[in-house]
Amino acid sequence: MKILVCNDDGIQSEGLKILANWARKLGEVTVCAPSVQQSAKSHAINIHDPIQVRKVTFADGIEAYSVNSTPVDAVRFGTLGLNAHYDVILSGVNKGFNVGEDILYSGTVANVYEAALRHCRGIAFSTDPTDFSEAETKLDEIWQYFVQRDLFAHADLFNVNVPLGSHGIKWTKQGGAYFTDEFVKIEDDLYSQEGYSVYQYGTDLSLDTDAVMNGYISVTPLSARRDNFAVWKKLKR
Repeated sequence: MKILVCNDDGIQSEGLKILANWARKLGEVTVCAPSVQQSAKSHAINIHDPIQVRKVTFADGIEAYSVNSTPVDAVRFGTLGLNAHYDVILSGVNKGFNVGEDILYSGTVANVYEAALRHCRGIAFSTDPTDFSEAETKLDEIWQYFVQRDLFAHADLFNVNVPLGSHGIKWTKQGGAYFTDEFVKIEDDLYSQEGYSVYQYGTDLSLDTDAVMNGYISVTPLSARRDNFAVWKKLKR
């Protein structure tokens, strides 16, 4: 199996190293990641300026590249720049959950949307921002969940979130608001966006937000489509 591992937290991220080293048991691994922290860049790409790409030392047996651009540009270099195709693209492990509406902003999740555009399967992994250890110990279990249920026969893209002290895996759909921001004035003409949780505790374990907050690993199928197929089908009739 040929695997591309990427993220949005940057080439030095602990979560990236955990995911890449684990993925070696599945096959041949290549790493392409932003040179610096690029969280919340969603699907942004740079089409106006040259992009610096450096081959870097990562781990034995892993070819790795530091890309001075957005997360998705790192995936694009790994595929288009290296003229390579992969059996699966793994993104993460992100420092912080990507659940509910936050997946729209996430570079971690956008990487697997880009995987779809490159005709490849993809899984995005995220975990609690305070500790990667739970995600590291659960990767084998999560992969077996995919294999035993043949999930890639049903969809190409998935979003996985791993809470601390998890006690099972739930098949989920996207929940609602989890975080939002306020603009805080620092001085004249200068503002900072400061995030805070707006999550309302719930027990609907079919939602990624509620499943994760109740201690379950959430596995959510994704689609890179942006049209509303149900409305199109209705109006076409």
